[in-house]
Amino acid sequence: MSLKRVELGTTTNITTTYAGEFAGEYIAAALLSASTINDGGVTVKPNIAFKEVIKKLDTGALVSDATCDFNANSSVTLTETILQPDEFQVNLQLCKKDFVSDWEAQSMGYGMSQTLPPKFSDFMIAHVAAEVAQKTETTLFQGFAANVGEFDGYEVLLAADNTVVDVAAVGGGVDSANVVAELSRVVDAIPAALYGKEDLFIYVPSSIAKFYVQALGGFAAAGLGANGVNNMGTQWWNNGSLTVNGVKIFVAPGLSDNKMIAAQRSNLFFGTGLLNNMNEVKIIDMQDIDGSQNVRFIMRYSAGCQIGIGQDIVFYA
Repeated sequence: MSLKRVELGTTTNITTTYAGEFAGEYIAAALLSASTINDGGVTVKPNIAFKEVIKKLDTGALVSDATCDFNANSSVTLTETILQPDEFQVNLQLCKKDFVSDWEAQSMGYGMSQTLPPKFSDFMIAHVAAEVAQKTETTLFQGFAANVGEFDGYEVLLAADNTVVDVAAVGGGVDSANVVAELSRVVDAIPAALYGKEDLFIYVPSSIAKFYVQALGGFAAAGLGANGVNNMGTQWWNNGSLTVNGVKIFVAPGLSDNKMIAAQRSNLFFGTGLLNNMNEVKIIDMQDIDGSQNVRFIMRYSAGCQIGIGQDIVFYA
């Protein structure tokens, strides 16, 4: 038998409606906390009110033998791609009666730790921001505009661009036995002009990163000997940076399993309208409006991504 505590004359009110000039900061927390964006894996274009044009410049052979005259000896081709964030919203309605007792108990914390913010409004904003960040991370790579709440992610954009350097994925998928060889195939496909660039990364999903760590742990795997890196076996890695054949690895949790992208960070774009009028966060207590015990949470924001020069990107899929 369970006992329920009843306190007469006690009500819970969210006395403030959060909206206005700081809404952009909460939107920023939601969108920019997506792992790949927050860790600097892409170029962020903020404050896009509608769309932004990304110019692409291509030239022919620039250098020729010197003469006394001016001779136009090359070509300049200007093309463009459009980054147009889509609009999204979060609408939630909760009944305060359903959770007030648990909330009051948890907000006091256990011992010296305080597990939740004292105000429910703060907790809700933080919780929804975390959920939106996770959704944004997944959509950034796997998104498909035809799906509700998504925009076309990098995987869709790269598959549709016939200038992208394609590398066919190994049959049966990447595992700890073949991960070194498959990563090396991606490195081999990187255009020579890009190799060694400071912002060049191979973006891998968490699954491939784990297989790579396992392989470098050794035990006769992938020709690394019995004890792996520095003879430390499976203890060698401590959440540090990873590289393969001189190229930095960027772990992108939103990327699909068995897919990899080699690109410069400056060639991958994420756009949003952090500070424009489309972005808002509101928590509205409906008690003073319609007499109910409902609380409504409203978030509106915009987000989208785009690639720059396709021929400078390797897509393993």
